Amino acid sequence: MTMKLLADNTADTTDLASVSFTSSIDSTYKLYIFKFLDINPATDGSDFSFQVNATDSTGYDRTITSTYFFASNYENDSAAEIVYQTAFDQAQGTAFQPLADTIGNGSDESAAGTLWLFNPSNTTYVKHFYFTTNCHYNNNVSFNFFGAGYINDTTAIDDIQFKMDSGNFDGTIKMYGVG
Repeated sequence: MTMKLLADNTADTTDLASVSFTSSIDSTYKLYIFKFLDINPATDGSDFSFQVNATDSTGYDRTITSTYFFASNYENDSAAEIVYQTAFDQAQGTAFQPLADTIGNGSDESAAGTLWLFNPSNTTYVKHFYFTTNCHYNNNVSFNFFGAGYINDTTAIDDIQFKMDSGNFDGTIKMYGVG
């Protein structure tokens, strides 16, 4: 299997409200991987998320069923935990799916991770995804977020958008096709 870089969105200053990939998601690949690097919100404590569009639709509001949990460790080693976080999973929801929550906006705080989207052009089955993200939480905690689910739509998916729940952000998001 080889990964081919299809698109690269980079912002050097905190000036992006969202990043959308509206081309190159087609039947060429059955797996698309999105790498997000040094995602830093303008607003301290913001959540980073994604949502998709079906072909010829708008609104980024497809139905998602997902799960979300995290492992954490405090800088001062005072606590470590693994927690299922019900506030960020969806049961047939249409909200943006969180990839990381409460990201700090300091120069030493950011998020990085990977989202795998399977067979988005298939018109027979729902579209599965999973992700893992690490971030420096806004109160000196390292968090590793994990999630998985499916987009409950048998229409081909051809757009994806990433954004913060509040304010702008900077960083790099790369889209790869895997074949």
